[in-house]
Amino acid sequence: MTDPTALSCPAPAAETERVLLGHGSGGRLMAELLRDVIATELGTDPIAEDAAVVDTGTAEVVTSTDSFVVTPRFFPGGDIGSLAVHGTINDLAMRGARPVALTLAYIVEEGLPLDELRAITASAARAAATAGVPIVTGDTKVVQRGAADGVYVTTTGIGVRHPDATPSAAHGRPGDLVLLSGPIALHGTAILSARESLGFESEIASDSRPLHALVAAMLDAGGPDVHTLRDPTRGGLASALNELAETSSIGVDITEDAVPVPPLAAAACELLGLDPLHVANEGCLVAFVAPTAAEAVLHAMHTRPEGAGARVIGSLTDEHPGRVHMRTMLGGVRVVDMLVGEQLPRIC
Repeated sequence: MTDPTALSCPAPAAETERVLLGHGSGGRLMAELLRDVIATELGTDPIAEDAAVVDTGTAEVVTSTDSFVVTPRFFPGGDIGSLAVHGTINDLAMRGARPVALTLAYIVEEGLPLDELRAITASAARAAATAGVPIVTGDTKVVQRGAADGVYVTTTGIGVRHPDATPSAAHGRPGDLVLLSGPIALHGTAILSARESLGFESEIASDSRPLHALVAAMLDAGGPDVHTLRDPTRGGLASALNELAETSSIGVDITEDAVPVPPLAAAACELLGLDPLHVANEGCLVAFVAPTAAEAVLHAMHTRPEGAGARVIGSLTDEHPGRVHMRTMLGGVRVVDMLVGEQLPRIC
């Protein structure tokens, strides 16, 4: 008889020679790529944030850059143009910054319809105008047919840090409450439904939206007691919490029935065999907040439409540092790990 203690769940074998699709998934393979290849060759420490603070001697400037590849390029609730603007604005906001300017760059494949490029650009312009963050410069390159998937978009943002804010992935402390601004799994399931014609297209829409005004309200209410902010994009809430737990050397305890998953998104995940905790989001954030300030910060979140559904989903502990545990609805405890390998079908 096989010794049950010798059994283990299968996981992708380590790949050290070539880039895999899973290296772009936002999970463990991506973390290893950033640590072992990118950071090593740049001669820097592993990057735990999506934006960096630059001290100019007067005000702290925050900068971030991101590239966007998504199929389909137009999906319920958004498109690659608005997604690129929202994504970079949100990366700046997660470091406590007020975004002040964006750049927009395209790599366009020969044969892309000009009307489609025009629509993507118009959408990016509307998103930037609505957010009050101008697109000030950019670049366009055209590559031969077959060398790109239609169009790739890169945005870079610059922001000025809130004077009382120091949110960082490394600032989580025992006793902090874990706040989630709203429901999860909408963005990923909207794109998957549109791509795979699952029948949810008319009812599930991406949550893609800018979060800088929500963050400003949170910082006005909590200031430096807002220890950590993160938008759980690729790899979902599970990967985001694991990254923060590891960076802060802290344990995270959450409660399953406190994490809001819309019924249609849950149904789509069940149909596809996906865990909603691993599905990408583009319009919600998770925060670690000192318990003395959590009520005021939560109230401030509720005053914004982006935070109307905000709630406490857990707390931080000095037990099991670097790991995320979830109390299930059945009363058990589940270890919530990062996304490992590639979640198919791919969404970005």
